Amino acid sequence: MGMRSALVVGATGLVGSALVRLLCESEEYAAVNVIARRPLNFSHPKLEVKVREFDEIAELDIEFAHEVFCCLGTTIKKAGSRAQFEKVDVEYPLYIAALAKNRGIGHFIVISAMGASEKSFVYYNRVKGKLQDQLIAMDFPQLSIVQPSLLTGNRTERRIGEKAGEKLLNVMGPLLIGPGKKYRSISAEQVALAMKVIALHGKRAKVSIYKSDELAELQMPVVAEENVPSREELFNWDKLKKEELTPIDEDVVFDRSKRKEVEELNDQ
Repeated sequence: MGMRSALVVGATGLVGSALVRLLCESEEYAAVNVIARRPLNFSHPKLEVKVREFDEIAELDIEFAHEVFCCLGTTIKKAGSRAQFEKVDVEYPLYIAALAKNRGIGHFIVISAMGASEKSFVYYNRVKGKLQDQLIAMDFPQLSIVQPSLLTGNRTERRIGEKAGEKLLNVMGPLLIGPGKKYRSISAEQVALAMKVIALHGKRAKVSIYKSDELAELQMPVVAEENVPSREELFNWDKLKKEELTPIDEDVVFDRSKRKEVEELNDQ
């Protein structure tokens, strides 16, 4: 059993909820702490949930962890305004990152978006780019930025635009090859798995950015058992040499009559 501890924020979203389940069921993690604005529809012996408004999170609410997984994100429609959207997608992640850094947590893993850049013509991508740049400026010991394409999965709320985009990419997906692979849609479960792989086996650079096509390929490495003989080694009797066996004295003669005499004496 592993002894790692994780902190997850944004645990009620599409990726966050998948990630919490994955970490709780993982042998590598002994504790999974969550800060959420509402209770989770999931429980596990490893899981501890603190229900907080993100404006009210204090440094003491940040339990020590080997890494923070930040899965916060919303839409302008759901947030109600651009100001509220930026509050969820920029201000809260930066605030939590600052608290985590002060608590001595060394690795911050955050979900951004494909095409994130403050110079983008797309407002959403400019906001994500702003978050990335400010996190980099925060000089975290280790920062991993995840940039998925369109996420697929079963959402609790209906997003018509994303659903239409998902259907389009499902049709076009096989045609997107080479550099175009990064535009393929990706499942929330795969992004969650990729974030776990990044935490345990990812790049050790100070700042690492993972594009969507790279996220789609990430899997937990297969660990081979050490010092376990193969089936061929176990059952290849030709390898046994005569001199390796217990020697037999060929001069010994097994006299069955003597054996009979001994058996008769034992019966008396």
